[in-house]
Amino acid sequence: MPADPDPDRYLHDRLAILAARVSGAVARRRADDPDPSDRFRGLYISEAQVDGLLAGQQVAVPGAPADAILSSAAAELEAWADAAEAAGAEGTGREIRLRRLAAGFELSALDVELLLVAVAPDLEPRFERLYGYLHDDVSRRRASIGLALELCAPSAGRAASDGAESAGIGAARARFDPAAPLIAGGLVLIEDPERPFLTRSLRVPDRVTAHLLGVDLPDPLVAPLLAVAVPAAVGSVAALERAVGAGARLVYVREHVGSAGLSLAAGALRAMGPEPVVLDLARLAPGDDPALIAEVAVREARLRGGGLVAGPIDALAERGATAVRAFAEAACPTILLGVRGWDPVWSRQVPLLVDAIAATPTERGAIWRAALPGIAEERALTREIDRLPFRLAPEQVLRAARSATLHAAAAGRELEPADLYGGARAQNAAGLERLARRIEPVVGWPDLVLPGPIVEQLHELTARARHRDLVLDTWGMGRRSSKGRGITALFAGDSGTGKTMSAEVIAGELGLDLYVIDLSTVVDKYIGETEKNLDRVFSEADRVNGILLFDEADSIFGKRSEVKDARDRYANVEVAYLLQRMEQFDGMAILTTNLRANVDEAFVRRLDAIIDFPMPEVDDRLRIWRTNLHAELPRADDLDLDFLARAFKLSGGNIRNVAVGAAYRAAEAGRPVSMLDLVRETEREYRKLGRLVVESEFGAHFRTLADNTLAGNLGGSSPERDGQPSRVGALAGANGPIPGSV
Repeated sequence: MPADPDPDRYLHDRLAILAARVSGAVARRRADDPDPSDRFRGLYISEAQVDGLLAGQQVAVPGAPADAILSSAAAELEAWADAAEAAGAEGTGREIRLRRLAAGFELSALDVELLLVAVAPDLEPRFERLYGYLHDDVSRRRASIGLALELCAPSAGRAASDGAESAGIGAARARFDPAAPLIAGGLVLIEDPERPFLTRSLRVPDRVTAHLLGVDLPDPLVAPLLAVAVPAAVGSVAALERAVGAGARLVYVREHVGSAGLSLAAGALRAMGPEPVVLDLARLAPGDDPALIAEVAVREARLRGGGLVAGPIDALAERGATAVRAFAEAACPTILLGVRGWDPVWSRQVPLLVDAIAATPTERGAIWRAALPGIAEERALTREIDRLPFRLAPEQVLRAARSATLHAAAAGRELEPADLYGGARAQNAAGLERLARRIEPVVGWPDLVLPGPIVEQLHELTARARHRDLVLDTWGMGRRSSKGRGITALFAGDSGTGKTMSAEVIAGELGLDLYVIDLSTVVDKYIGETEKNLDRVFSEADRVNGILLFDEADSIFGKRSEVKDARDRYANVEVAYLLQRMEQFDGMAILTTNLRANVDEAFVRRLDAIIDFPMPEVDDRLRIWRTNLHAELPRADDLDLDFLARAFKLSGGNIRNVAVGAAYRAAEAGRPVSMLDLVRETEREYRKLGRLVVESEFGAHFRTLADNTLAGNLGGSSPERDGQPSRVGALAGANGPIPGSV
């Protein structure tokens, strides 16, 4: 036989030897057949057809001489394969898939023969008909266990068919036990479980057949879960490489926000051999079977000759320990990733536990630049990359860069800093949006009308968030503290003084989304449910790059009280739990309250900043009026903004309500906004606030307002009342104060 290094030649010749074995089995069938001339046998497959299928591989008389010939041919073929693999090692040949598969799955010589018997109908159609003939059932076109044993171990197969007992039978049948390499490795599937053991059919999965033919497309079951690990110089993989090289079969990498656990794991396995199989378990559908997916993924890794990386296992832990165990006890080097701590019940193996290291700003910048090759020429973009506050893993950076590039291309322009921020925000998980309302910031620093010291504190808070990694990591200020890396601030002040807008401005300055926590999804009347809801909020928040805003925070961050009954006790438990959870949060959270005194002192101690928002003074109110009544709004000539700012002590939010209401009045009347519109809406806003409408504040406009209201009560036109009588006008005739609430 020529020393041709072509691996297809090896598989073809192995099938030829198998055909010769089938020929021997056919000859034995004919020798034992009491009625070889049965006319009905032709209904299945004729003798001539069998002879034609076996042309060139006929064995005249079964027995030792034929076995000896086949053994000699097999030995010659293996010698040729040894020479071909040696040539492959020298770079002049290619690998032989069947032999590599046998080594990777630790198959014995008998296992390889059994695998060939099972896969033969998928490689050459003639074996379908031959197997049907040997089964005496044309519908059974795959080999049964009994036929496979007969073809590969003739003495054991014949003894089994005769019902005889021998050690050979047990050893051969053991190759089909669930723990045997063929079955445990997923190379051969045993079908028809309702049949007796020896008549059950054998099938080789299509992925294994394709692999033997040199096709390496992943199995369709795991293809949707495959992820790409970005090579990144983050942390050190030396420890993992040494552990895997020393035989560690299981490693658990605990991840943190923005850490490079996936790159670390894949890099360690990649350094030890072929490319590993990397699975994103977060993509598992509710109906997916983790055990089946683990079996297919492990087989995929072993076919490649590499290892398995899978995570986050938090998605599996919710389904029980069995789901995690299916991956943790894999028959190949496995690295699992997750956020939670390792639970020993997940595996009988003892894992190596490793904490993933978060990328430094410099390392993240290098990943961004590698993902955007042409960005080095753009100095403005390069500087902006160094300012990005997003805690992204290398894989997220790659997707963010791709998203930014696509957005710029869709707009028909070059890449801009806004594209980078938008691409980074696009990597936020969607889970938090089920618990909070996401706000894309649309206001900036010029929109804020606040005293100078307040604005300065807001800038300082923004700088703290922007330079957190530099100060805590690079400068080492966070090494001696067990407190989380999160930033927490309290905005206190009356309603409408700019607390929420300030949070939106900070989010916009940092390029982050603002998530306003919906208290209706958090607070629950049942004991323990509020804590669970809060945990979900913070767990989801850890997966996004955004700012949490707890509006009216004193409802859940309120003071603990003296325990007088069970209700007080559990209310205090909620506050205590929230204190602990806030300590662990790594993001940025802003709490707003109208009553600072209601917030528990323990929270105040843990806050990074407390900013008091005062009611605006005259000058600030004038700026707010001018901001809301901007140039695009049609305005009448009689507007007196100085009077509005001086007379009415309203917050910015109240002024905004007045301006919007007046604009709607003017739009309905088809004219510009007039002073009367603003005065009427101010009167309405006063009533909402429970204030009295008095002449000392409304001045000359008080009589106009009262006369207009009275005219409406007497049947005159009063569009602002929509035809409904008002009691305000009835009380205006005495020139006394008009009650703001009636």
